[in-house]
Amino acid sequence: MNRENVLFALVGVGFGLFFGFSFVAWANQRARDAPRSASEQTSNADADAAINRARENPNDYDAQMQGARAYYDARRFDEAVRLLQHANELQPNNVEPLAALGDVNADAGNARAAEKWYDAALTLKPDDADVRASLARLFLISDQPDYDRAVAELQRALRADPRNESALQFLAYALAQKGDSAGARDALSRLEKVNPESAAVPRLRDAIDARGGAPQSNSNAARAGAR
Repeated sequence: MNRENVLFALVGVGFGLFFGFSFVAWANQRARDAPRSASEQTSNADADAAINRARENPNDYDAQMQGARAYYDARRFDEAVRLLQHANELQPNNVEPLAALGDVNADAGNARAAEKWYDAALTLKPDDADVRASLARLFLISDQPDYDRAVAELQRALRADPRNESALQFLAYALAQKGDSAGARDALSRLEKVNPESAAVPRLRDAIDARGGAPQSNSNAARAGAR
């Protein structure tokens, strides 16, 4: 299983405080002209209502956040960012819109902006393990992954929350990519103890087995091996 497939397969525990990344949903976005079921129509109606509430209640923080979620689900990232920035203006000391701005920009492919917003969230709440896992994910999905930096963020996340599934999943993956099979298996063992039913466990085990070999000394070597 290659790097992209493994990353897309690691789902189910939520990345960030608001949107909860789903790699599978992102990778398998429905075609715009696909037939809509009754439930999808209802969902779209709810999304339209959320957007209207945000427009009609500009000083309502919750309305701005719900409208941003609706825009995000519709892949209308610019509009989602606009509402989240307004939510941040309404509650500048709330980490939630900052983390969400990181999530949206990461999914939109704006890595620099995503990192800026994650850093802002972590300035407010340095021990937020979910945000650190999201930041580490950003380094892992880059065209030129920085495994060392991702590992450092994940280890810090786990010092704050040793049972954080997001961080454990990505730590196992990042260490496997670095060639540190022992470290990757230790992280995987910890993940299994936290959630024995995690669907990520067999995929991570396959990724660790596939990498195998001797540890590589730096992230550049790991990147070369991943290609």
